[in-house]
Amino acid sequence: MAEMEKEEVVSVLNRILEAELAGVVRYTHYSLLVFGFGRIPIVSWLREQANESLLHAQQAGEWITTLGAYPSLAIGKLLDSHTFDTAAMLRESLEAENAALKLYRELLALVEDRSVALEEFARQMIQIEELHAGEVDKMLRKPGQAAAFAPPPKA
Repeated sequence: MAEMEKEEVVSVLNRILEAELAGVVRYTHYSLLVFGFGRIPIVSWLREQANESLLHAQQAGEWITTLGAYPSLAIGKLLDSHTFDTAAMLRESLEAENAALKLYRELLALVEDRSVALEEFARQMIQIEELHAGEVDKMLRKPGQAAAFAPPPKA
């Protein structure tokens, strides 16, 4: 990979790392704010998402150091409407998932046909993020509602 391309790739990977670390904080925080009859499964799901965000952050960080660069210590934007409303938390989660999806697509565009391993990593993460966004979208629908809550992000 050329030096200029490497710098661009590392920049995107660092933004991914920051976004995924924000996900750890966001999902953990949300898990503390859920009340009511559905609390246990929702808290469990939110904490699973926090753990998965941590794994994704670690993977992005490993790629950064593999490329000989220094991983960011920053944390991405933390969305929080300061509410106990689970639907509001899920809407913020959907927004964050779509932002992460955009970053992984940006990474794919930079590495496609240049690094098989990084290309596969980007594609795998795009698949995971698309599935997450789909799950959150389904959670935001009213029972019996088949139409998507939000249109899928543009590729």
